[in-house]
Amino acid sequence: MSLFGGVIPITGISFLMFCVFAILFAGYALGRITIKGVSLGDAGVFVVALIFGALFFGPLEAQLVTEGVNYAEKALEIIENLGLILFVTSVGFIAGPKFFGNMKKNFKSYVLLGLVIILAGGISAVACIYTGRAIGFGSSIESSEGFTAMIVGLLSGSLTSTPAFSAAKATVAEEYTSLVSVGHGIAYIFGVIGVVLFVQLIPKLTKADMNAERAKISVSDDGSEVKKKSFAGKLLDLDHYGFAVFSVAAVLGTFVGKIKIPLSTAGLGGTCFSFTTTGGCLLVALIFGHFGRIGKLNIMPQQQTLKLFRELGLVLFLVGAGIPGGADFVANFDIMYFVYGIIMTLFPMIVGYIFAKYVLKLSLLNSLGSITGGMTSTPALGTLINVAGTEDVAAAYAATYPIALISVVLVSQFLIILF
Repeated sequence: MSLFGGVIPITGISFLMFCVFAILFAGYALGRITIKGVSLGDAGVFVVALIFGALFFGPLEAQLVTEGVNYAEKALEIIENLGLILFVTSVGFIAGPKFFGNMKKNFKSYVLLGLVIILAGGISAVACIYTGRAIGFGSSIESSEGFTAMIVGLLSGSLTSTPAFSAAKATVAEEYTSLVSVGHGIAYIFGVIGVVLFVQLIPKLTKADMNAERAKISVSDDGSEVKKKSFAGKLLDLDHYGFAVFSVAAVLGTFVGKIKIPLSTAGLGGTCFSFTTTGGCLLVALIFGHFGRIGKLNIMPQQQTLKLFRELGLVLFLVGAGIPGGADFVANFDIMYFVYGIIMTLFPMIVGYIFAKYVLKLSLLNSLGSITGGMTSTPALGTLINVAGTEDVAAAYAATYPIALISVVLVSQFLIILF
């Protein structure tokens, strides 16, 4: 593709890089637009990436298809995964020093809230299945199994859960895997934007005093930070910014994420659960961040490094997921399925918030941090950190995320088996 009438020819990988940075610029500009105190923030990058994917994914593919291989998809997948690793590893390091103290204080609450959110998502999916069958919606899909596959795809998209998406595809009959993909693509967009807006609207609707809320969520760590400070000036850094230890955590996290845990009697040949790269990197970084050092070796990157990687990782993830997501959305859009996806995003969040506030008595920021973890929403956590004005919400996200990750995989599989 040549720009400006061929005056500036841009092709191949150069064209892709041009597109990525153009999307970042336009997305940040869109995210700055504020209406009554609410903005898209970093999700503006996702919206622009969606629009770009809907309008220009074809020309982008044409530039990067060689000998039948679609390098555009592969390049975007690399960008998405690189961004995800940078983001979740940074979050793990940031949350690590206070994570275990927070878990000790609120462990039961985090587990219960994660379960309630996912179960609410499962209930909304069941309601959509019965409603759709009662009114004849989805009759274009030849079998009830196919309709269920579509709904489960919508559920994984509404919760932005790649593990649930993968588990659903592995569980349904082969002829229905494409329906899972279609449903996931339709619901994914609101699944991202809905949670981002939710964590901004709730503090405003409740007229929360954010200074007071930040004080409530600030928990004392279990001594790891004090121990590290006592070694100040004595610790050995492999490099000034902490790139080396960050890389080690990412490598170990990737391996941990590949470990498969059988969920059926068929063993590794049957249905398996894994933390995926996201969960693996988060877990390893939490442990690194908690201990802070090994002997005299500093294993905690600089805070400015973590904040930069967290932001860079988030927007790269949004670009990598947004461009193909926009193309898929246009190709498969159906208004009723889109509405189902909205229901499956909103209902679990509302139920989770009410449960956290009135039953568990969690503070506002603990509740919202846990909801982003329960919804397995990476972009929403980035937004919440900016809204809250504190990194402490990352600990609530990290505590709820694992139980939600396991639960959504199981719920998706049960829906396919039962319906």
